Amino acid sequence: MSAPNMENAEQVDVLVVGAGNAALSAALAAKEAGAASVKVIERAPEALRGGNSRFTGGMVRFAYDDVDQLREVATDMSDDEAANADFGTYTADQFSQDIERVTQYRADPDLAALLVERSRETLAWQASHGVRYIAAYGHQAYKVDGRFKFWGGLTLQASGGGPGLVQAMVDAVEKQGIPIQYATRGESLIEEDGVVRGVITRQGGKRIPIRANAVVLASGGFQSNAEWRTRYLGPGWDLAKVRGTRFNTGDGIQMAMDAGAVPWGHWSGGHAVAWDRNAPDFGDLAVGDAFQKHSYPLGIMVNTTGKRFVDEGADFRNYTYAKYGHVVLEQPQQVAWQVFDGSVVELLRDEYRIRQATRVRANTIEELAAKMDDVNSEAFVQTVQEFNAAVQRDVTFNPAIKDGRGTPGLDVPKTNWAVALENPPYEAYQVTCGLTFTFGGLKITPQGQVINVDDEPMPGLYAAGEIVGGLFYFNYPGGSGLTSGAVFGRIAGTSAATAQRA
Repeated sequence: MSAPNMENAEQVDVLVVGAGNAALSAALAAKEAGAASVKVIERAPEALRGGNSRFTGGMVRFAYDDVDQLREVATDMSDDEAANADFGTYTADQFSQDIERVTQYRADPDLAALLVERSRETLAWQASHGVRYIAAYGHQAYKVDGRFKFWGGLTLQASGGGPGLVQAMVDAVEKQGIPIQYATRGESLIEEDGVVRGVITRQGGKRIPIRANAVVLASGGFQSNAEWRTRYLGPGWDLAKVRGTRFNTGDGIQMAMDAGAVPWGHWSGGHAVAWDRNAPDFGDLAVGDAFQKHSYPLGIMVNTTGKRFVDEGADFRNYTYAKYGHVVLEQPQQVAWQVFDGSVVELLRDEYRIRQATRVRANTIEELAAKMDDVNSEAFVQTVQEFNAAVQRDVTFNPAIKDGRGTPGLDVPKTNWAVALENPPYEAYQVTCGLTFTFGGLKITPQGQVINVDDEPMPGLYAAGEIVGGLFYFNYPGGSGLTSGAVFGRIAGTSAATAQRA
């Protein structure tokens, strides 16, 4: 392969690789921090820009003590809206404890502390640049006694979901005169005397260098690389569907490791959810995140043997959904069915109403069983009978709190929100595993600088977003991914701009 021509190569102060939430936050922060020239390169064509961020629902998690602090992010929330919903509180201590608990106390404490401490101010910063955050009524609230009550510490989402977030950030970046160059794949880092000085890119079959005083890698994980999934996540993960972009194949991670960066974090772990069985292999921008199926706490999940295999009500879905996709992948044929009583159907999240949903309905459990492909009908009917008999009917059902309405005595008990399947029509939805992003990546300092195999910062190289390892293990609190991208993107961009001027 011929070497790229370094003569007359384009030169910028800060070069950002990727064009999702973390990357755009980094670019905007770098410009604000004084970088004279900032450039963003994106592997995808313009029509498919935005990385994984564009495929999300735009949910964000952050610490707030009261509704006034919430409104620092949701800046156009009216007084009436603030007064007529119970947004509760979500303190920094609660956020920290949730990260510690769901990651089994493996999250890097410095990175976790930064995420929590800077969560609200960073999202408010995005809001000041045109990102509109609104109350997530359709995803995170139930009406209790005539008033919407939010649960699980997750209250806001970007208006327009992931696409709305990306568009707002693109608008903000372009307003600052920062160019975004599409269909440009990062291939390797340019190094001079141990300092990263740019990226060799591939554009239309040509290798073209872009020189920079500092580089920020924000190009996502490796979830779209079937070979890497199998190598690092394990056998069977090549069969998982990918919820988001097909362009996140680990390029940025590979470039950094080739230059001496240390691999870090939970390389055999990832954010994986229950995803519609017949969804395409990669995300569909026309549907977005609506192939997800996150209302399982209100029903039961069974595999093809007709048996339940997980505690659907172990916790709020915010704290279980990102790990239950892995559990579904482990089931026979890598599928499961979510089954709901007619009395809770109106409480199901919006994604259950899309026309693409793999759904069956029936007026009897026996009829439903016959419609559920590949399920042992006799065993399923018995499972429902045993479940119904175990429901604690003397405990009041309340989907907005951990109500303790369980099914004691079953081999796989349900801890909360147990509703007997006895009110037709019944509905069942077939799901498989949908992988969102991988947890393994690069090690960074609290300033966002990449660490090498000698445990030393790499001059000129920074990272943010899903490419960063060490923050999430086994699971993550819902909504913290986009917040993490914004927080560490802003940190990395600021550090890169400051360091290149030193």
